[in-house]
Amino acid sequence: MGKKVATVITKLFEDVEFTSPKEELEKAGHKVVTIGFNAGETVEGKKGKASVTIDKSIDDVSPEDFDALLIPGGFSPDQLRKDERFLNFTRSFSNNKKPIFSICHGPQLLINAEVVKGKDITSVSQVAIDLKNAGANFHDKEVVIDDSGLISSRTPDDLPAFNEAMVNALQ
Repeated sequence: MGKKVATVITKLFEDVEFTSPKEELEKAGHKVVTIGFNAGETVEGKKGKASVTIDKSIDDVSPEDFDALLIPGGFSPDQLRKDERFLNFTRSFSNNKKPIFSICHGPQLLINAEVVKGKDITSVSQVAIDLKNAGANFHDKEVVIDDSGLISSRTPDDLPAFNEAMVNALQ
């Protein structure tokens, strides 16, 4: 039976860091639900190659309704991390040891949610110092899998390995 994956996303997300994982998760039989500021709003990727209509508002969802969390990169995580609703939503996945999939700038949301301390993680290079300062164990590898269920990757170049790790984690 497929799992339900929450994806927190807003405008200027990294196009392929949403479209590629979504495609692979759906191909594996999982349902991807986009969660943003307003249901029905259409948000554009930063490269203009993808647009997403938000399925649910952050006000209308509960972490208990989902099996995993996907955080695509781009400028989206930086916008989401200033909103306590998204921080609480993210914290709940971490506190309940549900899988969290984060790529590129995605860890910015995890840093502000204060859930990276002591965890093995990777990100795009410019976020590495922030992760280290937040107490995370940074590794410059295409995929890093922490015991907590956190799976992270660096850039779109890592998507094949990232997608495979996500699908395997949900089996």
